[in-house]
Amino acid sequence: MTITSPQGTVAYDVIDNIAWVKFNRPDKRNCMSPTLNREMMDVLDALEYRDDVGVLVLTGEGSAWSAGMDLKEYFRETEALGLPATRKAQREAYGWWRRLRWYQKPTIAMVNGWCFGGGYGPLFACDLAFAAEEAQFGLSEINWGILPGGGATKVAQELLPFRKAMYHAMMGENIDGKTAADWGLVNEALPLDALKARVTEVATVLLKKNPVALKATKDAMRRVGPMSYDDAEDYLIRAQEAANSYDNEGRKEGIKQFIDDKTFKPGLGAYDRSKQSA
Repeated sequence: MTITSPQGTVAYDVIDNIAWVKFNRPDKRNCMSPTLNREMMDVLDALEYRDDVGVLVLTGEGSAWSAGMDLKEYFRETEALGLPATRKAQREAYGWWRRLRWYQKPTIAMVNGWCFGGGYGPLFACDLAFAAEEAQFGLSEINWGILPGGGATKVAQELLPFRKAMYHAMMGENIDGKTAADWGLVNEALPLDALKARVTEVATVLLKKNPVALKATKDAMRRVGPMSYDDAEDYLIRAQEAANSYDNEGRKEGIKQFIDDKTFKPGLGAYDRSKQSA
């Protein structure tokens, strides 16, 4: 059953432990208004610790994933109310993107169509990203006289080789999903009619993994980037010890199935969590 947020800007279903969350402003190409940003945070709150949710997929209703920030509602109307309103709108937008970056469950961006500007924030926030070959990606800010803000420049610099990031930001030209995959903005690009099946396949594999280990892995991958090797080494030791304090039995069960039972090979998939003691 699809649940829609009070103002209708976000919709979601939970099916077979996968939460399918949608930007739900198809008539506006799912651009992000202050209302959408507030309602998305509420939806993320509602889903994060539900026992029947193991993976969250973020996608868009209609022909777009998200065309970025709503120029009328997020920029013009907010700026007309003065600096306090502008800062509030920024906190609400950046807040749910930040929340998504550190979400408790694995997250997947399923980019079904247009992904522009501010849309790069939640795109980067998701752990994995898959796009339709037909999707269009763009940093169009330069075309209307601003720099790619809201983290978009950082996302391009983080995910793309330097020359491609510079070209992408300075030229304001669109790239399609296949190019986005080649450049590293997304993991894979597929024909639109095959996109949901592939995302479902990946989500189903993630559902079989140890959730404590997944959360620790997600966080570690984001944390260690700016660290020196020695600092990362130390952090990862502490992170593993912290993860063990939450779920030491899971680690022991995996080792038991490999060494003692000989029923599990780590290189070929996850251990059988159904045999793990509580």
